[in-house]
Amino acid sequence: MNEVIIALAKASILLSLHEPHSFDLSKALEAYPELKKNAAVFVTLNQKETHTLRGCIGTLEAYQPLYKDIIKNAQYAALKDSRFKPLTASEFKDIEIEVSVLSETKILNYTNLSDLKNKITPYHDGVVLKFKDKQATYLPQVWEQLPTFHTFFESLCMKAGLPSNCLEQHPQILIYHVTEYKETP
Repeated sequence: MNEVIIALAKASILLSLHEPHSFDLSKALEAYPELKKNAAVFVTLNQKETHTLRGCIGTLEAYQPLYKDIIKNAQYAALKDSRFKPLTASEFKDIEIEVSVLSETKILNYTNLSDLKNKITPYHDGVVLKFKDKQATYLPQVWEQLPTFHTFFESLCMKAGLPSNCLEQHPQILIYHVTEYKETP
């Protein structure tokens, strides 16, 4: 399954860059019927040499078939992530693609900061933080760059456009898990 998911994401990006590809979607859907089931996906693009982020777009709730969410989010990660210029065909060879298929999000009830810290599992939980009209998420993989509870949530608060100490306001927290698909070297 890893190979077909990564191949679909690659072909989607190549198609959006008007470059040739050899991916056969009909054959993939026939061989992997699970691609037709609704799923929420994040597609992350990283620079191969530096392992720095080059684009990441995704969906938190499953509303369309897995293959359609991969296609859309791969193309958006390459061309429409507002933090980056659109990917060019010459840059394509220098990126690694990662696809994260999300579980359903679940509200995490907590009473205070200490309780929240005890209920979060670093490196395993993806987190959605919501407060009033603001929201942000980090995939579980982000724990690798922000390995402590404090740095992870401080950064997540700021990503949502909130003060770094927004946990003091008791925002709503949802968690999810991912099945990760990566390019094999």
